[in-house]
Amino acid sequence: MEKKYIWLAIIISLVLGISFQVQAKDRIELSEGQILYVPAYSHIYIGNKANPYLLTVTLSIRNIDPLHPITLTAVDYYGTEGQLIKQYLDKPLTITCLASTRYIIMSKDKEGGSGANFMVKWSSKKQVNPPIVESIMIGTQSQQGISFTSRGQVIVQTTP
Repeated sequence: MEKKYIWLAIIISLVLGISFQVQAKDRIELSEGQILYVPAYSHIYIGNKANPYLLTVTLSIRNIDPLHPITLTAVDYYGTEGQLIKQYLDKPLTITCLASTRYIIMSKDKEGGSGANFMVKWSSKKQVNPPIVESIMIGTQSQQGISFTSRGQVIVQTTP
């Protein structure tokens, strides 16, 4: 009889433990600001001779908060060697609720290289859902096309 209770206790513990883990992962983390690193590939290499395959890069920044705007304070483009290539903002840019903005690196622009990246800094006056920040790379040569995305990675949590 005691073995039944022990097994029942083990099963309940496992179920509660799994339930707690799922709830912890589903918790929404709000923020007042972040600095994000976003990989961007202005070209990749193909074939045995590692020929460059030129890509157009679109950086997409989406404010997914339904109630509050966010403010971009920096959108900077860096090359493979870590050199700053371009600063896209002269002044802060506010993105309203559920709106987005984008920045484009044309395929003929090879300056960034295969290790290019963006650094994006944003802030908000209130705790908000952090924006979705992605780079979308696409290119075509002859009859071949390629496309893929990279999602931004938070490297610093900031406060305004």
